[in-house]
Parts: sequence; C-alpha cells; structure tokens
Amino acid sequence: MSPTKLALCVSIHDVAPATWDECRRLAQAIREVADIPLTWLVVPAYHRAGGDFAAMRAGLDAMLARGDELCLHGHTHLDTAPRGRGWRERFLRGTYSREGEFAALAEEEAARRLRLGLDWFAAQGWPVSGFVPPAWLMGEGAWRALRRFGFAYTTTFTRFHALGGGAAGQGPDPRLSPFSPSLVYTARNRSGRIVSPLAADLTAAWLARAPLIRLSLHPPDVRYPRLLRHAQQTVERLLARRTPMTKAAFARLLTSTVPSSPGHASTADPSLRGTKRCRDDGVRPSC
Repeated sequence: MSPTKLALCVSIHDVAPATWDECRRLAQAIREVADIPLTWLVVPAYHRAGGDFAAMRAGLDAMLARGDELCLHGHTHLDTAPRGRGWRERFLRGTYSREGEFAALAEEEAARRLRLGLDWFAAQGWPVSGFVPPAWLMGEGAWRALRRFGFAYTTTFTRFHALGGGAAGQGPDPRLSPFSPSLVYTARNRSGRIVSPLAADLTAAWLARAPLIRLSLHPPDVRYPRLLRHAQQTVERLLARRTPMTKAAFARLLTSTVPSSPGHASTADPSLRGTKRCRDDGVRPSC
C-alpha cells in the first residue's frame, strides 16, 4: 500500500556551526520559490571546527518554530574505522565518500554514537524522530544498533525506511521502505556539477508516480549558482504535483497507510530478508 499523497521532502545536510551560513543560504534559496517545510540534518560534533554555535542554535530554534524538522545526522560525520580490503568497501568508503561515519562501525560503537547524538539533541531541547547516516552509509553493526532506539525513520541513498512507527527493537516492515533514490548534486568537481543536475532530472522523471521524491542539498551546493538555480527549478516543478513535507511527516503518513504487521521479519539490514540476500548499500541495491 502507498500513501495517497505524492510527497516531496527537501533536506539540508551536514548542518553544523562550521556550515551554518551555507545551510542558511540554501534554505533561503528554496524559500524564494516556496515557503515549504524543510528537514535539517544536524551533526552534533562535526569534524570541521569553526563557526558560531549560538547563531546556529538560534537559527534552528527559529526553523523549528516555523514547522521544520531537525534530524540526527551522525555524530562527527567522519569515517575513522579501519579500512577493509574488498574493492566494494574501498569504493564506498574511499572514492564515493570518506565521511560515511556509520559505514563500518561495530554495533556497540554505533549505539554509543547514537546515544551521544540523542543526548546532545536533548541538551538543546530539540525533538528528534529520525536518523540519517552520513553519506547514507550504514554497515550491519549500525543497523543492529539502530534497532535499539525509537527512531521513526532512517534513509539510505535509495530508500526511505519508516521504522514501524518508531517501535524500538523492531525492524522495518518491507512495505514501509519505498524505493526513493535521492536527487543530489556532486559539487566537489566540475564534471559532477555538469552531470548531477541531468541525473537528478532523469531520476525525478523516473519517480514521477513514486510516493516520495527526496531532494538532498549540501553546503557546497550554495557556492555554484547553476546548482542553486537547478534546485529552485526542481522544487517549483515538483510542487505542481507533490505535497511538501518533512521526513518525519512522511514517515507518519507512510506508517498510517500500512496495517500493523507484528509478524514481519526483524533483521540487522532490512534488505536482508528471505532466502535471497539483497543489500541496500547507500549507493544502489544489489541482489
């Protein structure tokens, strides 16, 4: 079963004092098109120092007051776990991203960092219902740790996972994990800046009838007017057919459409079910 509404979720990633000015400008650019709710992915102990914490906190307080959502986005946003030798791991944790903090953590360490993040949010007086791993990468240890907490949702690059209404210790129902590859820009190199808007357009067309389209913005995007204009045009176009909402709101909508299923499988990785083992590795699902 799918939600009756077609949804659009726009998120701003890597929110921290060091990136606050760029994140604020991203939100301002989107709201020049439409005053829509945003999801801010906040990193409690971001690996880059600098910035004005008080300014960020005041800004995020204001965003909450206007109906935005704050989401836990890792702890440091830096992958410091020992590197594996397989080509797949070398690609994901080297070429694709060096900031996939939860890509290879053991369960206990992943749980420790999740708890630190939740405690930090509580100290700010901020509600939190979702967790998005940095670079959308989570290893099996992190998936197991995530099940200990009452998060309402998480996301990988290719899927949105509503976690059974946030019931701790229960894996997500497969019906609550719609395929929804994120529209995202590669701002770090010239070829990426040329190709990624085209890829985003193709993905959006491919997902025209999907229940959810996600647009994920990162601080470097704001440095390139072409990317910013493309994001604005994409939001304007998608709003013609879709309802803008936070990720938490979409999780509630999705959960409300699927009857309770207490007997569904509970696994470390929700894509590891049945006799055929499929991984959603944060880049693409492979079976």
